Amino acid sequence: MDAGYGLAVRWSLAQAPSTVGQQLRDYVIGTSLARFMFLDGLAFKTWRMREGEWFEGTYVFDTARDRDEFREEFVAGVATAPGSKIIGSLPIAIEDFEVVAIAEGPAKFRRGAGPGSCATS
Repeated sequence: MDAGYGLAVRWSLAQAPSTVGQQLRDYVIGTSLARFMFLDGLAFKTWRMREGEWFEGTYVFDTARDRDEFREEFVAGVATAPGSKIIGSLPIAIEDFEVVAIAEGPAKFRRGAGPGSCATS
């Protein structure tokens, strides 16, 4: 059985305003997180950021078809995607990838905000 079908969408933050990191956190936690919890075919999504360098959405889908359909819809609206609007530029990379395996450790997967959020303890 396949582990999953991945898609990574990355924006550069090199030319973005210094406040964009917090704007992205607020958007992800306040809006995007709930949206993706109910996306058919999505196994999981992570939002990764190196503040001042890049911001990335990393998706893993159950099937190649689910991933490809999502990618096609995303690319068609990329200019108006929330990430593009908040950052002020288009993604620098949109890449499919193979998920070879997924290991869930004893700490398990956690849902919700990360360490850069004021919503964490």
